[in-house]
Amino acid sequence: MAPSLEEPEPVQDVIDNPLKSRPELVAPEPEHCPGPESERAGQADSCAGCPNQAICASAPKGPDPDIPLVTARLAGVRHKILVLSGKGGVGKSTFTSLLAHAFATDEARTVGIMDADICGPSIPKMMGVEDETIHISSTGWSPVWVADNLGVMSIQFMLPNRDDAIIWRGPKKNGLIKKFLKEVEWGEMDFLLVDTPPGTSDEHLSVNSLLKESGIDGAIMVTTPQEVSLLDVRKEIDFCRKAGIKVLGLVENMSGFVCPNCTHESQIFKATTGGGAALAKEMGIRFLGEVPLDPRIGMACDYGESFFDHYPDSPACTALKRVVKGLAAEVGEEVLPDD
Repeated sequence: MAPSLEEPEPVQDVIDNPLKSRPELVAPEPEHCPGPESERAGQADSCAGCPNQAICASAPKGPDPDIPLVTARLAGVRHKILVLSGKGGVGKSTFTSLLAHAFATDEARTVGIMDADICGPSIPKMMGVEDETIHISSTGWSPVWVADNLGVMSIQFMLPNRDDAIIWRGPKKNGLIKKFLKEVEWGEMDFLLVDTPPGTSDEHLSVNSLLKESGIDGAIMVTTPQEVSLLDVRKEIDFCRKAGIKVLGLVENMSGFVCPNCTHESQIFKATTGGGAALAKEMGIRFLGEVPLDPRIGMACDYGESFFDHYPDSPACTALKRVVKGLAAEVGEEVLPDD
């Protein structure tokens, strides 16, 4: 017989209370137990004489008391967008940096990036601010400003050495994400982009829980054409639906290779099952477009430069602009109007 997973926690409880640890009980829950996370835990008539009574009575209950503080801190942020995938290596952080630069081309808009990839923070490198540090004042932590209207917050700014590994368990990662939302002085901002790690676990649950009251506009899904990537993106879409996060659309990254010299396009990662367009149709979400591979995107990220500024006429930039316009339309905004 194949091994089975241990009994899962109720999905909705995990989504609603990701920062709350289930109490470690010393005995099985008795009949008529109200539940160790119930408001009546340890106080109900059925709790009398139970070995778990003191444990249940002292366990934290109710919503996170910091959520109103997060909501107040983000009151000036008009749009909050998550960048998700489920699969690593598909270009979430690259796309986040490109999206931020695209929105910031309008000097009247202010854009922020929150790097929620605690163990693999790459946004500072891509934005050209890797060696900066966080400034703290009486009003909170100040984002690191790439430009007058483009700010970034990441754990990378807090590391003693750039190559130090972050070896943290879930609660500590959740705690830092809360600080990024509660302590950072985001101020008046048009777009806050949250770059997330692969998966559907601690970081995603924390961001969703902490931002739910202040409002998340939705999430954009990033995939590559091959089925190995699409498999995990399906799980990410399922997570969003269970968590009540609107899926704003799906973009297929690395969709063919465009030669910088002759602009001929070749299919490097073949879409064996229809790629991103077929997945979007299958899942009933908007397909925002395909972005081809262009080695100059990688170079721009390595040097911390804007691909939009340096290669505005490239096929990849043209494709990215279509994606950005489609995403902005989903949140009721118009960007790059002169193109």
